[in-house]
Amino acid sequence: MSTPNKLRWGILGAARINQQLMPAIVATENSELVAIASRRPGAAEETLKQYAPDIENVRIYNDPAELLKDPDIQAVYIPLASEEHAQWTLRAIEHGKHVLCEKPMALSITDINNIERAAKQHKVYVMEGFMYRSHPQHQRIQEIILSGAIGEVRSIRTCFAYPMQAARLYRIDRAINQGGGAMWDIGCYAIHAARFHFGNTEAQTVTAMAKHNEHGADVSSSGIIDFGDGKYAQFNFSFEHARRAEYEIIGSKGGIKCHNVWAKATEQATISWQTASGELQVEKLDLANHFQLEVEHFCDCVLNQKPLKLSLQDAKDNCAIILAALESVEQKRTIQLN
Repeated sequence: MSTPNKLRWGILGAARINQQLMPAIVATENSELVAIASRRPGAAEETLKQYAPDIENVRIYNDPAELLKDPDIQAVYIPLASEEHAQWTLRAIEHGKHVLCEKPMALSITDINNIERAAKQHKVYVMEGFMYRSHPQHQRIQEIILSGAIGEVRSIRTCFAYPMQAARLYRIDRAINQGGGAMWDIGCYAIHAARFHFGNTEAQTVTAMAKHNEHGADVSSSGIIDFGDGKYAQFNFSFEHARRAEYEIIGSKGGIKCHNVWAKATEQATISWQTASGELQVEKLDLANHFQLEVEHFCDCVLNQKPLKLSLQDAKDNCAIILAALESVEQKRTIQLN
Protein backbone atom coordinates (compact mmCIF):
# COMPACT_ATOMS: atom_id res chain seq x y z
CA MET A 1 0.00 0.00 0.00
CA SER A 2 1.23 3.49 -0.80
CA THR A 3 2.11 5.69 2.16
CA PRO A 4 0.19 9.02 2.17
CA ASN A 5 2.35 12.09 1.61
CA LYS A 6 5.35 9.99 0.61
CA LEU A 7 6.58 9.13 -2.85
CA ARG A 8 7.61 5.48 -3.07
CA TRP A 9 10.89 4.94 -4.94
CA GLY A 10 12.65 2.21 -6.85
CA ILE A 11 16.29 2.55 -7.95
CA LEU A 12 17.28 1.10 -11.32
CA GLY A 13 20.92 0.24 -10.78
CA ALA A 14 23.69 -0.16 -8.21
CA ALA A 15 25.91 2.63 -9.56
CA ARG A 16 28.39 4.58 -7.41
CA ILE A 17 26.07 7.59 -7.27
CA ASN A 18 23.90 5.56 -4.86
CA GLN A 19 26.41 6.51 -2.19
CA GLN A 20 24.82 9.97 -2.32
CA LEU A 21 21.34 9.36 -3.70
CA MET A 22 20.18 6.38 -1.67
CA PRO A 23 20.73 8.01 1.75
CA ALA A 24 19.03 11.13 0.36
CA ILE A 25 15.89 9.17 -0.56
CA VAL A 26 15.91 7.51 2.86
CA ALA A 27 16.41 10.77 4.77
CA THR A 28 13.82 12.82 2.90
CA GLU A 29 10.53 13.06 4.79
CA ASN A 30 8.31 12.91 1.71
CA SER A 31 9.99 9.87 0.13
CA GLU A 32 10.30 6.17 0.87
CA LEU A 33 12.71 3.61 -0.58
CA VAL A 34 10.79 0.53 -1.74
CA ALA A 35 13.17 -1.38 -4.04
CA ILE A 36 16.49 -1.47 -5.85
CA ALA A 37 17.45 -3.49 -8.91
CA SER A 38 20.73 -4.47 -10.55
CA ARG A 39 21.69 -6.80 -13.37
CA ARG A 40 24.91 -7.67 -11.52
CA PRO A 41 24.32 -10.59 -9.14
CA GLY A 42 24.43 -9.44 -5.53
CA ALA A 43 25.13 -5.79 -6.40
CA ALA A 44 21.72 -4.42 -5.41
CA GLU A 45 21.77 -6.16 -2.04
CA GLU A 46 25.34 -5.04 -1.35
CA THR A 47 24.51 -1.42 -2.28
CA LEU A 48 21.55 -1.44 0.08
CA LYS A 49 23.64 -2.85 2.94
CA GLN A 50 26.37 -0.29 2.33
CA TYR A 51 24.34 2.90 1.93
CA ALA A 52 21.06 2.20 3.76
CA PRO A 53 21.88 -0.51 6.32
CA ASP A 54 19.09 0.41 8.73
CA ILE A 55 16.23 0.26 6.23
CA GLU A 56 14.14 -2.91 6.30
CA ASN A 57 11.81 -4.57 3.80
CA VAL A 58 13.40 -3.04 0.70
CA ARG A 59 12.80 -5.35 -2.24
CA ILE A 60 15.74 -6.62 -4.28
CA TYR A 61 15.36 -7.24 -8.01
CA ASN A 62 17.97 -8.89 -10.24
CA ASP A 63 16.36 -7.36 -13.31
CA PRO A 64 15.44 -3.64 -13.62
CA ALA A 65 12.53 -4.62 -15.86
CA GLU A 66 10.98 -6.59 -13.00
CA LEU A 67 11.22 -3.58 -10.69
CA LEU A 68 9.21 -1.52 -13.17
CA LYS A 69 6.37 -4.03 -12.90
CA ASP A 70 6.06 -3.46 -9.15
CA PRO A 71 2.73 -1.63 -8.68
CA ASP A 72 3.79 -0.26 -5.29
CA ILE A 73 6.56 1.86 -6.84
CA GLN A 74 5.52 5.35 -7.91
CA ALA A 75 8.86 6.83 -8.99
CA VAL A 76 12.23 5.55 -10.15
CA TYR A 77 15.71 6.96 -10.07
CA ILE A 78 17.89 5.97 -13.04
CA PRO A 79 21.67 5.94 -12.41
CA LEU A 80 22.61 3.65 -15.31
CA ALA A 81 25.23 4.40 -17.98
CA SER A 82 24.55 7.57 -19.98
CA GLU A 83 23.67 5.71 -23.16
CA GLU A 84 20.94 3.77 -21.30
CA HIS A 85 19.15 6.74 -19.75
CA ALA A 86 16.66 7.45 -22.53
CA GLN A 87 15.73 3.79 -23.04
CA TRP A 88 15.03 3.12 -19.37
CA THR A 89 13.33 6.46 -18.83
CA LEU A 90 10.87 5.58 -21.59
CA ARG A 91 10.33 2.10 -20.18
CA ALA A 92 9.65 3.53 -16.75
CA ILE A 93 7.20 6.07 -18.15
CA GLU A 94 5.34 3.32 -20.01
CA HIS A 95 4.84 1.61 -16.63
CA GLY A 96 3.38 4.83 -15.24
CA LYS A 97 6.39 5.72 -13.10
CA HIS A 98 7.66 9.23 -12.42
CA VAL A 99 11.36 9.51 -13.30
CA LEU A 100 14.36 11.29 -11.85
CA CYS A 101 17.08 10.47 -14.36
CA GLU A 102 20.75 11.07 -13.69
CA LYS A 103 22.26 13.53 -16.14
CA PRO A 104 22.44 13.43 -19.11
CA MET A 105 18.85 12.48 -19.75
CA ALA A 106 19.68 11.43 -23.29
CA LEU A 107 22.34 11.64 -25.99
CA SER A 108 19.99 13.22 -28.52
CA ILE A 109 17.20 15.77 -28.66
CA THR A 110 15.04 13.24 -30.50
CA ASP A 111 15.14 10.97 -27.46
CA ILE A 112 14.18 13.82 -25.13
CA ASN A 113 11.28 14.72 -27.43
CA ASN A 114 10.11 11.10 -27.24
CA ILE A 115 10.40 11.22 -23.44
CA GLU A 116 8.40 14.45 -23.34
CA ARG A 117 5.59 13.00 -25.45
CA ALA A 118 5.47 9.82 -23.40
CA ALA A 119 5.44 11.75 -20.11
CA LYS A 120 2.48 13.82 -21.28
CA GLN A 121 0.65 10.72 -22.49
CA HIS A 122 1.12 8.84 -19.21
CA LYS A 123 0.80 11.97 -17.06
CA VAL A 124 4.04 11.49 -15.14
CA TYR A 125 6.81 13.83 -13.98
CA VAL A 126 10.30 13.50 -15.48
CA MET A 127 13.36 15.51 -14.49
CA GLU A 128 17.05 15.46 -15.38
CA GLY A 129 19.16 14.98 -12.27
CA PHE A 130 21.40 18.04 -12.04
CA MET A 131 21.59 17.84 -8.25
CA TYR A 132 23.79 20.93 -7.87
CA ARG A 133 20.89 23.24 -8.80
CA SER A 134 19.16 22.33 -5.53
CA HIS A 135 21.94 23.79 -3.38
CA PRO A 136 20.96 27.18 -1.86
CA GLN A 137 24.24 28.78 -2.96
CA HIS A 138 23.06 29.06 -6.56
CA GLN A 139 19.82 30.76 -5.59
CA ARG A 140 21.85 33.12 -3.41
CA ILE A 141 24.03 33.97 -6.40
CA GLN A 142 20.90 34.69 -8.40
CA GLU A 143 19.71 37.03 -5.64
CA ILE A 144 22.99 38.95 -5.79
CA ILE A 145 22.73 39.26 -9.57
CA LEU A 146 19.12 40.46 -9.39
CA SER A 147 20.08 43.02 -6.75
CA GLY A 148 22.18 44.79 -9.38
CA ALA A 149 25.37 44.51 -7.30
CA ILE A 150 27.46 43.31 -10.25
CA GLY A 151 25.46 44.97 -13.01
CA GLU A 152 24.50 43.09 -16.17
CA VAL A 153 25.98 39.62 -16.59
CA ARG A 154 28.50 39.81 -19.45
CA SER A 155 30.59 36.64 -19.21
CA ILE A 156 30.69 33.34 -17.34
CA ARG A 157 33.60 30.95 -16.88
CA THR A 158 32.91 27.38 -15.74
CA CYS A 159 35.46 24.73 -14.79
CA PHE A 160 34.73 21.12 -13.82
CA ALA A 161 37.50 18.56 -13.49
CA TYR A 162 38.98 15.69 -11.54
CA PRO A 163 41.90 13.35 -12.27
CA MET A 164 40.70 10.03 -13.65
CA GLN A 165 41.24 7.10 -11.30
CA ALA A 166 41.51 3.45 -12.26
CA ALA A 167 38.13 2.66 -10.68
CA ARG A 168 36.43 5.11 -13.04
CA LEU A 169 38.03 4.14 -16.35
CA TYR A 170 34.67 2.71 -17.43
CA ARG A 171 33.64 6.33 -18.08
CA ILE A 172 36.11 6.66 -20.97
CA ASP A 173 36.24 3.13 -22.43
CA ARG A 174 33.91 3.88 -25.35
CA ALA A 175 33.36 6.61 -27.91
CA ILE A 176 31.38 9.78 -27.27
CA ASN A 177 28.47 8.70 -29.47
CA GLN A 178 28.18 5.60 -27.26
CA GLY A 179 27.99 7.65 -24.07
CA GLY A 180 31.66 7.68 -23.11
CA GLY A 181 33.88 10.64 -22.32
CA ALA A 182 34.07 13.77 -20.24
CA MET A 183 31.35 15.79 -22.00
CA TRP A 184 28.49 13.51 -20.99
CA ASP A 185 29.97 13.04 -17.52
CA ILE A 186 31.10 16.49 -16.32
CA GLY A 187 30.95 18.76 -19.36
CA CYS A 188 27.17 18.83 -19.13
CA TYR A 189 27.56 20.54 -15.74
CA ALA A 190 29.84 23.22 -17.20
CA ILE A 191 27.32 24.05 -19.91
CA HIS A 192 24.29 23.81 -17.63
CA ALA A 193 25.71 26.21 -15.05
CA ALA A 194 26.60 28.78 -17.71
CA ARG A 195 23.11 28.61 -19.23
CA PHE A 196 21.44 29.03 -15.85
CA HIS A 197 23.08 32.33 -15.05
CA PHE A 198 22.48 33.77 -18.51
CA GLY A 199 18.78 33.31 -17.81
CA ASN A 200 16.52 33.31 -20.84
CA THR A 201 19.27 34.44 -23.23
CA GLU A 202 19.56 31.89 -26.05
CA ALA A 203 22.93 30.62 -27.24
CA GLN A 204 23.82 31.51 -30.83
CA THR A 205 27.06 29.70 -31.61
CA VAL A 206 29.43 27.20 -30.01
CA THR A 207 33.16 26.73 -30.65
CA ALA A 208 35.06 23.91 -28.92
CA MET A 209 38.22 21.82 -28.94
CA ALA A 210 39.02 18.54 -27.21
CA LYS A 211 41.57 15.81 -26.57
CA HIS A 212 40.47 12.22 -27.20
CA ASN A 213 41.83 8.87 -26.04
CA GLU A 214 42.27 5.66 -28.01
CA HIS A 215 38.60 4.75 -27.52
CA GLY A 216 37.32 7.96 -29.10
CA ALA A 217 36.25 9.41 -25.75
CA ASP A 218 37.04 13.02 -24.89
CA VAL A 219 39.18 13.43 -21.77
CA SER A 220 39.58 17.23 -21.84
CA SER A 221 37.70 20.01 -23.59
CA SER A 222 37.38 23.79 -23.72
CA GLY A 223 35.07 26.05 -25.62
CA ILE A 224 33.07 29.23 -25.94
CA ILE A 225 29.32 29.70 -26.15
CA ASP A 226 28.25 32.97 -27.78
CA PHE A 227 25.02 34.31 -26.30
CA GLY A 228 25.05 37.41 -28.51
CA ASP A 229 25.64 41.09 -27.73
CA GLY A 230 29.15 40.38 -26.50
CA LYS A 231 28.00 37.86 -23.89
CA TYR A 232 30.14 34.73 -23.72
CA ALA A 233 30.44 31.60 -21.61
CA GLN A 234 33.81 29.87 -21.49
CA PHE A 235 33.71 26.23 -20.40
CA ASN A 236 36.51 23.90 -19.42
CA PHE A 237 36.32 20.32 -18.18
CA SER A 238 38.81 17.49 -17.90
CA PHE A 239 39.73 14.12 -16.45
CA GLU A 240 43.39 15.21 -16.53
CA HIS A 241 43.20 18.32 -14.33
CA ALA A 242 43.20 18.75 -10.55
CA ARG A 243 39.74 18.65 -9.02
CA ARG A 244 37.68 21.74 -9.76
CA ALA A 245 33.96 22.51 -9.62
CA GLU A 246 33.61 26.26 -9.88
CA TYR A 247 32.22 29.09 -11.94
CA GLU A 248 32.80 32.81 -12.11
CA ILE A 249 30.35 35.43 -13.35
CA ILE A 250 31.58 38.80 -14.58
CA GLY A 251 29.10 41.65 -14.80
CA SER A 252 29.32 45.24 -15.99
CA LYS A 253 29.96 46.43 -12.40
CA GLY A 254 31.55 43.49 -10.60
CA GLY A 255 31.77 39.73 -10.36
CA ILE A 256 30.76 36.64 -8.37
CA LYS A 257 32.53 33.32 -7.86
CA CYS A 258 31.07 30.00 -6.77
CA HIS A 259 34.01 28.15 -5.25
CA ASN A 260 32.57 24.64 -4.96
CA VAL A 261 29.59 23.81 -7.16
CA TRP A 262 29.59 20.19 -5.96
CA ALA A 263 29.67 21.13 -2.25
CA LYS A 264 28.96 17.99 -0.25
CA ALA A 265 26.63 17.88 2.72
CA THR A 266 29.65 18.14 5.03
CA GLU A 267 31.28 21.02 3.11
CA GLN A 268 30.38 24.64 3.73
CA ALA A 269 29.68 26.40 0.44
CA THR A 270 31.49 29.69 -0.13
CA ILE A 271 30.64 32.43 -2.61
CA SER A 272 32.49 35.71 -3.07
CA TRP A 273 31.66 38.84 -4.99
CA GLN A 274 33.25 42.15 -5.82
CA THR A 275 31.53 45.41 -6.74
CA ALA A 276 32.69 48.30 -8.91
CA SER A 277 34.11 50.04 -5.82
CA GLY A 278 36.50 47.13 -5.34
CA GLU A 279 34.84 45.93 -2.16
CA LEU A 280 35.19 42.16 -1.78
CA GLN A 281 32.60 40.21 0.17
CA VAL A 282 32.80 36.55 1.14
CA GLU A 283 29.73 34.64 2.25
CA LYS A 284 29.69 31.16 3.79
CA LEU A 285 26.36 29.38 3.58
CA ASP A 286 24.83 26.85 5.93
CA LEU A 287 25.53 23.20 5.22
CA ALA A 288 23.12 21.68 2.70
CA ASN A 289 22.70 18.31 0.99
CA HIS A 290 21.84 19.03 -2.64
CA PHE A 291 20.94 15.39 -3.29
CA GLN A 292 18.41 15.38 -0.48
CA LEU A 293 17.03 18.76 -1.53
CA GLU A 294 16.69 17.48 -5.10
CA VAL A 295 14.72 14.43 -3.97
CA GLU A 296 12.58 16.55 -1.67
CA HIS A 297 11.78 18.96 -4.50
CA PHE A 298 10.89 16.16 -6.92
CA CYS A 299 8.63 14.46 -4.38
CA ASP A 300 6.92 17.73 -3.49
CA CYS A 301 6.20 18.47 -7.15
CA VAL A 302 4.74 15.02 -7.81
CA LEU A 303 2.70 14.82 -4.60
CA ASN A 304 1.36 18.37 -4.83
CA GLN A 305 1.28 18.81 -8.63
CA LYS A 306 3.80 21.64 -8.74
CA PRO A 307 6.08 22.53 -11.67
CA LEU A 308 9.56 21.05 -11.61
CA LYS A 309 12.62 23.25 -11.21
CA LEU A 310 14.19 21.69 -14.33
CA SER A 311 11.89 21.21 -17.31
CA LEU A 312 12.31 18.89 -20.26
CA GLN A 313 12.82 22.00 -22.39
CA ASP A 314 15.83 22.76 -20.20
CA ALA A 315 17.14 19.25 -20.92
CA LYS A 316 16.70 19.81 -24.65
CA ASP A 317 18.43 23.20 -24.55
CA ASN A 318 21.40 21.73 -22.69
CA CYS A 319 21.63 18.78 -25.06
CA ALA A 320 21.57 21.12 -28.08
CA ILE A 321 24.66 22.98 -26.87
CA ILE A 322 26.45 19.74 -25.97
CA LEU A 323 25.83 18.34 -29.45
CA ALA A 324 26.95 21.61 -31.06
CA ALA A 325 30.18 21.53 -29.02
CA LEU A 326 30.86 17.93 -30.07
CA GLU A 327 30.18 18.85 -33.69
CA SER A 328 32.50 21.83 -33.41
CA VAL A 329 35.31 19.59 -32.17
CA GLU A 330 34.74 17.07 -34.95
CA GLN A 331 34.50 19.63 -37.76
CA LYS A 332 37.01 22.12 -36.30
CA ARG A 333 34.68 25.06 -36.83
CA THR A 334 32.11 27.24 -35.09
CA ILE A 335 28.62 25.73 -35.05
CA GLN A 336 25.54 27.91 -35.45
CA LEU A 337 22.56 27.06 -33.25
CA ASN A 338 19.01 27.38 -34.56
